[in-house]
Amino acid sequence: MGRLAILGALHEEIADLLAAMDPGAVVHRIAMRDFHVGTLWGTPCVIALSRIGKVAAAATASIVIQQFKVSRVIFTGLAGGLHADVAVGDVVVASALMQHDMDARPLFGQYEIPLLARAQFDTDAALSARLRESAEEFLESHAPALGGRAALRPRPRVHCGLIATGDVFVNDNDEAQKLRLRLPEALCLEMEGGATAQVCHEFGIPFAVLRVISDRADHAAKVDFTDFLVNVARVYTAGILAPLLRPGVLPDA
Repeated sequence: MGRLAILGALHEEIADLLAAMDPGAVVHRIAMRDFHVGTLWGTPCVIALSRIGKVAAAATASIVIQQFKVSRVIFTGLAGGLHADVAVGDVVVASALMQHDMDARPLFGQYEIPLLARAQFDTDAALSARLRESAEEFLESHAPALGGRAALRPRPRVHCGLIATGDVFVNDNDEAQKLRLRLPEALCLEMEGGATAQVCHEFGIPFAVLRVISDRADHAAKVDFTDFLVNVARVYTAGILAPLLRPGVLPDA
């Protein structure tokens, strides 16, 4: 099995993964980023902090693909819930991603990526299915304990569907409602996944995106996001990925 890349936009989202890497991991400094190369729960990995936004995520994804020859990419972190069925504490595994702030009309259709003739990028079905299974098992066994640390509803759920990416942190009720009307199928909003998806598509690299809902993209988003980032994000990420990275669990790339 080839090397897996795990990317996150904020340190707290990957902190427990870095701490769990086997001794001997090597850090490579490239383009103002640290790439941690080693073994995580039996799987060869490179873990990196992408930083926030589409350009930062695209640059990081390009580096792990070209410099570290990864065979697949997982992007993980928090997101703002958009769909009515998605609540704080839920997990969203992307089936596809799109960039809600891409608009090159009239040269191209709204949301269409110029010269690629597509607005959405599908994730790798097998990798996403394993992520979903692991997330469901994690919530089943750990959600009651997490409920005391964050305002989670009694039974958080796992969703699979469209994730919308844009270079804006949505924390306004009116703006969130506009996006719901424009993108009725979108489950959540974030700032990196769609760019990572485009890069992986262009390089032919299988990828998956895992997001934990920290807020509802409304006026309380800043407070909810910060609390969730500090207290819950790292627990979700490590808890969901640990069983997945045991030898023989991930499907072959």
